[in-house]
Amino acid sequence: MDKLTPDELMSLELYARERPAFRARVLEHKRHRKLAVGPNVTWSFEDRLTMQYQIQEMLRVERIFEPEGVRDELDTYNPLIPDGSNWKATLLIEFPDVSERQRQLARLIALEDRCWVQVQGHDKVYAIADEDLERENAEKTSSVHFLRFELTGPMIGALKSGAVLAAGVDHENYRHFVDPVPEPVRASLVADLN
Repeated sequence: MDKLTPDELMSLELYARERPAFRARVLEHKRHRKLAVGPNVTWSFEDRLTMQYQIQEMLRVERIFEPEGVRDELDTYNPLIPDGSNWKATLLIEFPDVSERQRQLARLIALEDRCWVQVQGHDKVYAIADEDLERENAEKTSSVHFLRFELTGPMIGALKSGAVLAAGVDHENYRHFVDPVPEPVRASLVADLN
């Protein structure tokens, strides 16, 4: 997928007018890019449209219109756009109660490294996590991580031919999987691949 450029972004004024329709379009698109893996983990798979929305929202909230500021936002979010041989996802570890969340984040250190996808007939592919910065310490992990799943040519070919996709987390304190990944999500993800 091509990265976003400044020319593809709406001005703040235009975005203010277009935002309701654009937001509705993106939220519908995201419905087929979310995957619940067990009761407390959600993966939101990113792509060009989800990142354009994220950048437009950041420009709007921060009132950024200077070229340098726009470039900074593009530099921050463009790396989350898949490259044609991978999927990139935001991992959310979700516990509504604050004290429970703190306790669980201490138990789930390195969970992000135990996330996997598996194309039918192929080995599991474990996520490469948090390439931008470290998001855990000795006491706890973060509730948000960024994952990249790098696929081989044969895996991509199998998916394009209809192979089933599974996904899961193999952490000693959190073992859940989805098999098969629902077809609307699988189809949306296959569209990211070259």
